Amino acid sequence: MKFASGAWWYVVPLLLLAFPAFVVSPMLGGLFVIGAAGTLFFFRDPERTPPFTGIVSPADGKISEIRTEGDQLRVCIFMNVHDVHVVRAPDDGVVQHVEHESGGYRPAFSKESDRNEKVRIGFPDSEVTMIAGAFARRITPYVEAGDELERADRLGHIAFGSRVDVLLPPEIRYPDLRVERGEKLTAGETKIASKPGANDEWEWPESTDSAGTVEADETDESAEPAD
Repeated sequence: MKFASGAWWYVVPLLLLAFPAFVVSPMLGGLFVIGAAGTLFFFRDPERTPPFTGIVSPADGKISEIRTEGDQLRVCIFMNVHDVHVVRAPDDGVVQHVEHESGGYRPAFSKESDRNEKVRIGFPDSEVTMIAGAFARRITPYVEAGDELERADRLGHIAFGSRVDVLLPPEIRYPDLRVERGEKLTAGETKIASKPGANDEWEWPESTDSAGTVEADETDESAEPAD
């Protein structure tokens, strides 16, 4: 299991405190160990398999709001403490800017969280915003301007509960959305929108056997009979 960058800054102090705590009380030492294990769980970074087409969710979590901003749609995703907190690119593109904006630390599920500390990662026609919450006060971007990314590549990490917004390209309209408010999403895998005119027939990579070859269709009549 991979872990997000910065995990050990939280885990190592807890483990170091666990040893003297065990001398004082086994229960107290056990609490520090449990805290370290829980922190590693929060920082887990599993691999994701994106579909071939469409715009994918940048974050694990639940859609808290979908709203119009100018000529674009914004999808707001609330990330609970048990969600994976690695943020991913919604589509292929070149990073145009990475901007930090100071602010407060209101609960991520509240409307006031719009004024929280945030990091904006801009693409030519879209933007991902990582927003701090009441407990999430460390936003770590992994990219910088000029980086060329593919769909579902890692953008950064937010420590503990927080919120991630994605401002969709201008051509995306409500009929193009594949999700709705309250829906649970998986970063890098759940398709949140399809581009107008896109062919979504083949969404997922073809499965392969252990030799790395594409599995053949057993009903394919064009296959030559064996000798």
